Amino acid sequence: MRQTLARRSVITTVALGLALAAAPAVAEAKPKPDTNAAVKVNLTVQGPSGLLFKGKVKTKGHDVTTVTGGTHTCDGTNGGANPSKVPTPTAALDDAAHKKGFTWDGTWYASFDDFSVDTIKNVSGGGSAYWSIAVNGTPTPVGGCQFKLSAGDQVSFTWTSF
Repeated sequence: MRQTLARRSVITTVALGLALAAAPAVAEAKPKPDTNAAVKVNLTVQGPSGLLFKGKVKTKGHDVTTVTGGTHTCDGTNGGANPSKVPTPTAALDDAAHKKGFTWDGTWYASFDDFSVDTIKNVSGGGSAYWSIAVNGTPTPVGGCQFKLSAGDQVSFTWTSF
């Protein structure tokens, strides 16, 4: 009886070992690249009377809070523009304002899933002007919470008359 139990143990152990050896290897999931890694960009804010801010800003997409617009996501996923979080122009403006001690305000438009920048350093566009956003000299084709920034980008907010 002992020999039978011993044989069964050996056979079970060998069978289990063979089954494990023959099992397909489980692929390990590759880590996703951090698309929202902080990047350093050059930010310029040009008002109607001249330069309001110029400097390097380290930024990544994040929630943004304005007095007029409230708190909303501003990480590139807005409006389905990007599949994952990324640094954005409006997030860069927000980071610069917090780090350099100036204010900005914007209205939130749910239909666009984005902010409209209304005021920077107490300069308001009003009814005859607006704050345009450009990256590397080209106006952004989407809102400031939707455009993906890369390290070294030249980001500008310019007071623009109608």
